[in-house]
Amino acid sequence: MKKFNIRKVLDGLTAVSSPSSSPQTGAKENDFIIPETLQSEHFQLCKTVRHGFPYQPSSMAFDPVQKILAIGTQSGALRLFGRPGVECYCQHESGAAVIQLQFLINEGALVSALADDSIHLWNLRQKRPAVLHSLKFNRERITFCHLPFQSKWLYVGTERGNIHIVNVESFTLSGYTIMWNKAIELSSKAHPGPVVHISDNPMDEGKLIIGFESGIVVLWDLKSKKADYRYTYDEAIHSVAWHHEGKQFICSHSDGTLTIWNIKSPAKPAQTITPHGKQPKDGKKPEPCKPILKVEYKTTRAGDPYMILSGGLSYDTVGRRPCLTVMHGKSTAVLEMDYPIVDFLTLCETPYPNDFQEPYAVVVLLEKDLVVIDLAQNGYPIFENPYPLTIHESPVTCCEYVADCPVDLIPALYSVGSRQKRQGYSKKVHISYTFVFIHCQKKGKKYFRHFSFLMLQVLYKLKTAKVFEKTRSKEEKPNTEIVDEDPFAIQLMSWCPDSRMLCVAGVSAHVIIYRFSKQEITTEVLLEVRLQYELNDLESPEGGGYQTPAPPTPSTSPSPQTSGPQTHHSTSSNSSDGIRDNVPCLKVRNSPLKQSPGYQVELVVQLVWVSGEPPQQISSLAINSSYGLVVFGNTNGLAVVDYLQKTVLLNLSTVELYGSNDPYQRQPRSPRKSRQPSGGETPGPQTKSPSVLNGCFTSFCFLPTVLLSVCPPRAALPLDNRDNSFSRSRSSSVTSIDKEAREAITSFYFCETYTRKTDSTLTPALWVGTSLGTVLSISLSMPPAGEQRLLQPVIVSPSGTLVRLKGSILRMAFLDATGSFLPPPSELWYEPNAPANGEERERVRKRRPVSVSPSTSQELNEHQYAVVCSEKQAKVIALPSQTCIFKHNITETSFVLRTDVVQTVPGICVACFCANGHIMTLSLPGLRPLLDVNYLPLTDMRIARTFCFTNLGQAMYLTSPTEIQRITYSQDVCENLQEMLGELFTPVETPEAPNRGFFKGLFGGGAQSLDREELFGETGAGKASRSLAQHIPGPGGIEGMKGAASGIVGDLARARIALDERGQKLSEVEERTAAMMASADSFSKHAHEVPS
Repeated sequence: MKKFNIRKVLDGLTAVSSPSSSPQTGAKENDFIIPETLQSEHFQLCKTVRHGFPYQPSSMAFDPVQKILAIGTQSGALRLFGRPGVECYCQHESGAAVIQLQFLINEGALVSALADDSIHLWNLRQKRPAVLHSLKFNRERITFCHLPFQSKWLYVGTERGNIHIVNVESFTLSGYTIMWNKAIELSSKAHPGPVVHISDNPMDEGKLIIGFESGIVVLWDLKSKKADYRYTYDEAIHSVAWHHEGKQFICSHSDGTLTIWNIKSPAKPAQTITPHGKQPKDGKKPEPCKPILKVEYKTTRAGDPYMILSGGLSYDTVGRRPCLTVMHGKSTAVLEMDYPIVDFLTLCETPYPNDFQEPYAVVVLLEKDLVVIDLAQNGYPIFENPYPLTIHESPVTCCEYVADCPVDLIPALYSVGSRQKRQGYSKKVHISYTFVFIHCQKKGKKYFRHFSFLMLQVLYKLKTAKVFEKTRSKEEKPNTEIVDEDPFAIQLMSWCPDSRMLCVAGVSAHVIIYRFSKQEITTEVLLEVRLQYELNDLESPEGGGYQTPAPPTPSTSPSPQTSGPQTHHSTSSNSSDGIRDNVPCLKVRNSPLKQSPGYQVELVVQLVWVSGEPPQQISSLAINSSYGLVVFGNTNGLAVVDYLQKTVLLNLSTVELYGSNDPYQRQPRSPRKSRQPSGGETPGPQTKSPSVLNGCFTSFCFLPTVLLSVCPPRAALPLDNRDNSFSRSRSSSVTSIDKEAREAITSFYFCETYTRKTDSTLTPALWVGTSLGTVLSISLSMPPAGEQRLLQPVIVSPSGTLVRLKGSILRMAFLDATGSFLPPPSELWYEPNAPANGEERERVRKRRPVSVSPSTSQELNEHQYAVVCSEKQAKVIALPSQTCIFKHNITETSFVLRTDVVQTVPGICVACFCANGHIMTLSLPGLRPLLDVNYLPLTDMRIARTFCFTNLGQAMYLTSPTEIQRITYSQDVCENLQEMLGELFTPVETPEAPNRGFFKGLFGGGAQSLDREELFGETGAGKASRSLAQHIPGPGGIEGMKGAASGIVGDLARARIALDERGQKLSEVEERTAAMMASADSFSKHAHEVPS
């Protein structure tokens, strides 16, 4: 039976009564009736899966039978990894740090201990693990937990030095308690400190070893309830490990030593080892080293045992990276790690502690990585990780999420990416949908990753820094002072999946255009060409609008056959007084560049310094493969580049885009004083009005690659804003001249549309959105396709203002007359480096057609609809009449961070993510509110930079610096999510116990068992104090593993919870009644004693 959702009913009522999304006054409502298929019930928001490395890990555990790895974090999160492609994310409600994890091996359950002194039992037999029980300690702090194999009794050590025992089935405390004072008795006059280790003897379950921080170790007899032996050492203990025969154990200490003890010789250690200490010749004690934080002691049948430890390095090794030491026989291997070690586990063939362990690998949990070391091979190489935990090598700066990609795209990326480095995926998993996720980093690296609903796979990695020369001397670094971070960091990107064209913009005001090729090429630099052209003063334009500048004359054409005086050998020109002018922030390599199959550099564009002022960072970027154009903008203006002809078509300030129709009447600021260059040169255009366009650029010609260095427009705009953070105008009414002068370009959209009201045919155009809420149009006159496209120039002409909204323009899109989405025109991919007589050359370059309105559009007055979204509003504009037919105020008190026009299975909609945490969807073209959920407040700029919507009801963002959180806003996906998730737990038989042998069984030399139920149960140990800990039933039920299933079993679990709660209340009433009866008896006794 389908659940009734009152929220959707309220959303529907709000949508019906909302006045903001109704047709605008003056428009006939019947003219814009387009059936909308989307309704409120089509939307629901939920998290789907989390990818990446757990942020700030704190603990780790491994189930050797189920092969499940669990990692806990300092924020209370749990990440569970099963088979390749199967992973799960859980979160403790308290958010306290996870200090320890213990698997119920092959039981499908996990115990977690938190820093808030609570322990929790997780059920892993369901696709979404849930807490079955919780126990909150009230008077003592938890420091260590131990759960023996195939036992239901959990030992819990505390900061006071006591040990309590918990039944993991009912999560109740046993009355059996080991008190610290009885454990040490007279062996120490002081408190021994917190419990740092608990474990039972592998060969005798009745013997428990307890390690105290001060250096005391106690071997406790559980049956006799007293200590058999006490072992004392001068240095603090960090960890303890048993030999599998149960006759020896090893301790790691704070002075970098290891002590090996025989259990029946407590007087002194049998052996003391300082793995990294210098051994004095006179026999004195070695110099102290750093603490050994953990040690593990594993045995093999055929050889020497392994001692594996972390820490213990000499204090002389200043600056040395963290190390893991593997001691095997006489050899000692020191393995350096890239990050500090949080924890490590040795993986063994058997889960039984009383058998030869036969270790085969070591899992090392680092602060920012997970490493698996192969112990079976010489040199201890690292296994390839089947989980792409490290999603980046440096901080992520921007993300794009693309759904429903072309069928040949992912195989192509995988093909070239597999040559870079083999991935560790050993099995193929079913892919429900096809997604590609691209993220960029501060070091100029770009990753293409493949999504399914269950896994994330690295496809391809691209390093943009290879294009530039590395800075070697301090003299070369001032050019990059525009940013404090890595000068190669990627800030924006634009990708066309159909043509596979890629364009990225970096923080050093550079743009790189890549073309995909399956063949390897070597690019050689031929020569450098410097061009400069000037335009006259455009401060007071006259006539009907802006006049397009004439294209450069043939003598200044950027071709390799330029005459000698125009050829230079340097990309920078500094005047003698130190003023940097016409200098890019980065220097492109001038040596041959070998480009592997994959994305290869097609063109590099750089903004240059002008009169000592650095260029503004790029704020918007777009590429169109059908037109062969790239456009980018910043706070000064925009530039349109033809990457096919390697020319700059347009380079204008924002003010000049308006022409004489500037609505803000901006007054030019006083220009900064321009220093006179030395040598008597005239300053040229730098002494003119600040609105003069200085169109100088430098062109570097590669074999198929060209570098264009474009000067920013010299407009009345300050050049001192170098903040790379998210900054836009938040005011809907801008009155400050300073804010008006800083009108930045914020968005672009290539389309075939009606540029003017009188147009009757579709023409190519570029729509431009600004930070003041204005949408401007630029007409594109394209030459015929084929060879003429490379010979004839592209005519670009601004066409004026189209519409204005409140807030900065974020997104633009187009619909046809039936309300269907119109994607930008694009070109299908072809091999650019195919031989002249090859089959690829014979293939006709196909252009993906733009869907034209069907015949029904002839019956309508409008042929297209433009959707424009800003930080505050959304509008639908009818074309060619340019009439606003629908308007919706998205938010009044906040602002939109990310918005997109997305396609879902039922239809298309506008999806918005606001800074106040709300995720909203609006219908198209009616802009009816369909979904409004308060999901995620903006607590970090990382979320604002990385939040992405995509088609099929998907979205994602970086929830931490190392983790990707995917969400869905589709009701259909939410309902089917349970079926899409993988199974963590699969029924597997537990391996057989080791054979004790005939003589050991006859003479009792094998492992000794213990009836813990008789010893720790209520019959033998009594009840524990109710004030010590509080039992909290979890949402997963309390039927143990049987309560995981749904249906009748789930109902039984809920009934059991109700019965337990009722029983608890009855027992409380019983206790109160007994207390009242005792009080009445006492009162009666005293009353009789009173003399009459």
